[in-house]
Amino acid sequence: MVCAAASAAGSSSSSDDSNPYEVLGVNPIEGFDMVKAAYARRRKDAERRGDEATLAQLEKAYDKIMMSQLTKRKQGVTFGSFKVSKEVRYADKQPIVPWGPRFTKSDDKDIKINLAISAVFIAWVFINRNAEWKPLQFLAFAFVYRIFEKLKAFEPPTPTFTEEGEDEGRMMRMGKRLLRSLALVFGCIAIASLGYTGLLNFIEYAGGFIPVFLYNNQELLVTGFTAVVLHIIASYYR
Repeated sequence: MVCAAASAAGSSSSSDDSNPYEVLGVNPIEGFDMVKAAYARRRKDAERRGDEATLAQLEKAYDKIMMSQLTKRKQGVTFGSFKVSKEVRYADKQPIVPWGPRFTKSDDKDIKINLAISAVFIAWVFINRNAEWKPLQFLAFAFVYRIFEKLKAFEPPTPTFTEEGEDEGRMMRMGKRLLRSLALVFGCIAIASLGYTGLLNFIEYAGGFIPVFLYNNQELLVTGFTAVVLHIIASYYR
């Protein structure tokens, strides 16, 4: 199986017989995240040495592996029972809204962590009822961090280093991640707040009386709904 995996990627170009997995120093059956990490590490070393030949070889090997997995994207497998990385599987699918949430399911461990965070803050606001919106504030901070870290894992391994060996685009990428994290989190809060206000206005416009439970539990309802939506966004989107 290892030989078949290596030959499938290595045969994508007849002009170069080098095995892309050997060039990157990874096992053909390892996940695509390991391939990215090896590529980034070796590229960084080659840039520091100024080795243009090695850089070109690394680029070609990485492109070979990427293309070999893209050819199996529709089937959802790369070699035998090994699944294509989610990042590769949807690499050629562009979202309708560039800044909109993109479907990216997290690992089971991260999903459970997000669920636990949401449950803790829902329990807090349910017990206190009137906590001066502190649960919602801390909930927002927690999920900004969770989404920020998730976005970091999906950054392309193409850093640009200066002559001093510093990544000149690091701060820019970090700023974009933070901005997107804040936009997703506060977008969820805005949806919950506007939904609550819209529901009350609709009931009042329809000529009915606003239930006491809705009127007296704004903080509970808004915080609870926000926690549920943030759990979904952080676990299944980015």
